[in-house]
Amino acid sequence: MNTPVLSEVPTLSIAAVERDTGIGKDTLRVWERRYGFPVPGRDAFGERSYPFEQVEKLRVIRRLMDQGHRPGRIVSLPMETLLTLGQASEGEVLGGPIPEHLKVHFGLIKSHDSEALQALLTQDMTREGLSDFVIEIVAPLLMCVGEAWARGELAIFEEHLFTECVIRVMRLGIITCTVPQHALGPRVLLTTFPQEPHGLGLLMVECVLVEQGCTCLSLGTQTPVLDIAFAAVAHRVDVVALSFSSLIKPNDVVEGLQELRRHLSDAVKVWAGGQALALRRRKVPQVDILGGFSDIAFHVKRWRSAALKLKA
Repeated sequence: MNTPVLSEVPTLSIAAVERDTGIGKDTLRVWERRYGFPVPGRDAFGERSYPFEQVEKLRVIRRLMDQGHRPGRIVSLPMETLLTLGQASEGEVLGGPIPEHLKVHFGLIKSHDSEALQALLTQDMTREGLSDFVIEIVAPLLMCVGEAWARGELAIFEEHLFTECVIRVMRLGIITCTVPQHALGPRVLLTTFPQEPHGLGLLMVECVLVEQGCTCLSLGTQTPVLDIAFAAVAHRVDVVALSFSSLIKPNDVVEGLQELRRHLSDAVKVWAGGQALALRRRKVPQVDILGGFSDIAFHVKRWRSAALKLKA
């Protein structure tokens, strides 16, 4: 049997680039026209074909956007400049040292030992509890993996396998959580808008909510706005919680939240969080912005205090 051989110059289709970087097809075409990057070739069928080095640069751009950089200022920059720009909030350059308590985890990712990684993550979750597991382990580990992926130190399959491993552990934690559901609620509906395919942040939020004693109903990702409103009414939820990545367009965030609010009664709260800059730059009436996972407990407590006052 002949062994298949990879092409000396690997390329990806536009659909594969969208899937592997999280940058949409329409966005790639706009950048090509507006900024002169990426510069795809054409395959035998005349379809866009992206060299692997351009895909690597798109990964770095994606990570910088997650950190708050605007695409118009970075897409046309050379790779060396992009790597220099990648500064974390503490002032470390992209690719700073891996935190000591995560080095074993990262080593297991690199060695492809997913069973040992899942066992270690499960131990972490049991020891820390769901909320601290998300905040102290999952969130910083995702940052480390994302930066290594952007630098080309982790292959796409390694990043995907890690993500699936984390998802399995968090789902197990949600199912086995022994914290009793609070008699006062809130009942929380979790989802994302149709333009937002990323669901990992949503699952992390659900973990924190469950440990707070909330009753959670997750619709997964990419739910039409009107259907979110219908589900909120059908399930008599108290809160609709939405997650946004940095790649969703600002107008899609703001206009979607405004439309959702029009279809919900004033009694239903809307909580929005994530990396989208529009959440912090453009206030939407009757929408509470979660600054981070640690904000969730505060908003749950505030909701319960208001509910008690109504009952009094």
